[in-house]
Formats: sequence, structure tokens, C-alpha cells
Amino acid sequence: MEDIFTIANKNFKSRLIVGTGKYKNFEETANSVKASGADIVTVAVRRVNILDKEQPLLMDYLDPKLITYLPNTAGCYSSEEALRTLRLAREMGGWRLVKLEVLGDKKTLYPNMIETIKSTEVLVKEGFDVMVYCTDDPIMSKKLEDVGACAIMPLGAPIGSGLGIQNKINIKLIKEQSSVPVIVDAGVGTASDATIAMELGCDGVLINTAIAEAKNPVLMAESMKYAVIAGRKAFKAVRMKKKNYGDPSSPQSNLI
Repeated sequence: MEDIFTIANKNFKSRLIVGTGKYKNFEETANSVKASGADIVTVAVRRVNILDKEQPLLMDYLDPKLITYLPNTAGCYSSEEALRTLRLAREMGGWRLVKLEVLGDKKTLYPNMIETIKSTEVLVKEGFDVMVYCTDDPIMSKKLEDVGACAIMPLGAPIGSGLGIQNKINIKLIKEQSSVPVIVDAGVGTASDATIAMELGCDGVLINTAIAEAKNPVLMAESMKYAVIAGRKAFKAVRMKKKNYGDPSSPQSNLI
């Protein structure tokens, strides 16, 4: 059966979403996105130039007609900042599908879930399709879905840490209870981390730093592409049960 990745009633081919920050230049960004095979790129409205035509424009390198731009609220520490940023994004580019993150601490970059839930509720009422960065807390994740989030995006580890999935049990619990896509956002450091996220049953993975800060970003982007594919296939195949003792792979009857 065809394996379709759907967010807010729109279908995508790739389950890998990539960020556009931290690259050396827009050319490296574009080459990495191409190698990743991603259909969606996140754009930090407050940091990436998508408006000032006197400066290099991201849109000159990544055609928004060919790839879905996902405006996000990176760098926002209050509901007011986040709401203002996404309203501006809608005015500038007509974007309705957005990624919300409201940070609560500058050291850990953990989300402020009270402000996040409040912002999600407001944005949904204003007609936005809101993908939400959140803690790996099943209770908070369920609340986000209840107020209308179109995708739940729990962190695997702190943003930019590269530590990999730190709480597999919670990620799995969030996936099991959710009726909207669950996308691991933050903490992936290398291809095996992305595969693990997909093997847990997640619908997708969002990656920025692990690609942008690799010695060879384009090659790392390509590896992430195949890591996500492999993890998804392994999840659908349903892995063997774990056993405490050896189990011979060859028949034990009629031996020579």
C-alpha cells in the first residue's frame, strides 16, 4: 500500500523536514536541501531574509513553488512575539501552515508549554494550520492536539545538542495516543538518530543543526534522507521480538 505522509490535508513524498539556518551561505543551504530530498523547509521568520530584496534572498535559491516553506517562530520567548511573527509571515507570503515554538529558557532552549498551548489555541482560531514544537510530555502533547495542533513535534533532545533521542518511551507514548502526525524535532545528531525516531513509529523528523554543522553538510543531508526511509520501512516491517537467549537460524531436525 502507498505510504502517504499527510499534514493538514496536504500530501508530501519525504518524511524528512530540514531547516535553513546555520549554513555557510544560501548556496550550501540549497544543495543540502536538494540532497535531503525534503519537500518542506523551515524558515525562521525573524532570522532568515525572505523580504529585503537588497540582500540575498532565500527564495532565489529555494523556489517556494517547488518546495513548501514552513515559517517558524525561532527565537520567540513569549506568546505575543510568536503570534506577531506568524501573523507577519501570513501577510508577507500568505503562509497558513506554520511551525510554532515558544522558548522558555535561553540555556536549554526548552519550550514554555503554557505559552505554547495558549499560542496554539489563538492561531488555530485565526485559521492557521499549526505544527507545534513541544516537550516530550504525553500530557502536554495531548493538550496541544485537543486545542487544534495539526502536528505534534516533541524534542528528542535540546535544540542543537546532537544527543539523539533521549526518551524513547515518551516519544512512543506520544505517537500511540496521537491522531495527528508526530514529528521528532530537535536533538538528532546523526543518521542513526533519525532512523531510531522513525523506528519508534514517528511520522517524520525535522533536522537542521546535524546537517548544517556536519563537515560535509550535503553528504550528511543525503545520509539523513536514507536514514528516514530505512527507519520508516523497518517500522512498517515490524521488527522481530527480542529474546534473552540464542535462537538458531537453521533447522535443528534431520542434522547430518
